[in-house]
Amino acid sequence: MQYWLLKSEPDVWSIDQQEKAGNKGAPWDGVRNYQASKNLKAMKIGDKCFFYHSNIGKEIVGIVEVIKEHYLDKSDKSGCFVAVTVKFLKRLNKPVTLEEIKKNKHLSHLSLIKQSRLSVMPIDSKSWKILNNMGKI
Repeated sequence: MQYWLLKSEPDVWSIDQQEKAGNKGAPWDGVRNYQASKNLKAMKIGDKCFFYHSNIGKEIVGIVEVIKEHYLDKSDKSGCFVAVTVKFLKRLNKPVTLEEIKKNKHLSHLSLIKQSRLSVMPIDSKSWKILNNMGKI
């Protein structure tokens, strides 16, 4: 199993909407960055992802699971980009802010800090555990 971080603007797609989608999940689509798209293509069923509210909040708020591997993104007219389907698993008991992440020297290598515009990024297992602890899970 691999771990990921997915960024979404909460006024476009929020953790509340993801939770309401239920067990059928929802497509994680609209990604138009080649590196982020490559990351979507690497995702496997069962992979866990942090759900990060970008722009508004700037915090990890929950965890979702990949339930369908990459397929053509129906919102992409060019046919170049892919989507995956994810379902809601849980909310963090305490959202983990970008500010808190930046203050933790053990997380300074994360793409969230180094490549702040990237919307889909891998998270190593050590960082996954640290972030879960920070989120009181």
